[in-house]
Amino acid sequence: MRPLRIALTKGRLEEKTIDLLEKIGCDCSAVRNKGRKLILPVDNGKYEVVLAKAADVITYVEHGVCDLGVVGKDTIMEHGGSFYEVLDLGFGKCRFALAGPKGCDFFTGYSSRTVASKYPNVTAEYFSGKAMDVRIIKIEGSVELAPLLGLSDAIVDIVETGSTLKENGLEVIDTVCDISARLIVNAASMKLRKDEIEELVNQMKRVVHKEA
Repeated sequence: MRPLRIALTKGRLEEKTIDLLEKIGCDCSAVRNKGRKLILPVDNGKYEVVLAKAADVITYVEHGVCDLGVVGKDTIMEHGGSFYEVLDLGFGKCRFALAGPKGCDFFTGYSSRTVASKYPNVTAEYFSGKAMDVRIIKIEGSVELAPLLGLSDAIVDIVETGSTLKENGLEVIDTVCDISARLIVNAASMKLRKDEIEELVNQMKRVVHKEA
């Protein structure tokens, strides 16, 4: 049987997850010295880490080629999927926010609004909850440009410190929701490898709760 395979979102979540795995006693030296490798052994091959982009972590876990995954709640909210979300890992904390030009009175008046976002599904869900019909434009890059260029009245984006908004003359109008890194598990793996997965999840849970 192959080792439990964990898909990690490359970058900051990868670093934080490796820190967590080390705190539960796993040898992560192969990942620390990964070079250009994308599949790496952890703890002498007990686990296997797969480094991937956030949306691909969900794809790999959904299709069962990875048993577990670490991905931001933002990606889960935008892409959805069929898997178990078993643990809030407590890092990668930030928030989805509606932001616009300073002094923008977004919710007042009868004119229709246009909102730009990299996350059209999250944006649509947010405004649906407010019974507001807005035009949503998908942006791939720096979404702050959209209101500055007159493409949109506001944006929905991930905000950590708010410094990028401030530097571009924007400010938070409303918080959509808080987000953080989540541990997800493939549904079939949860049945077939329940004991191994529960052991790993419980070890992680103890560290996360201790540091909370």
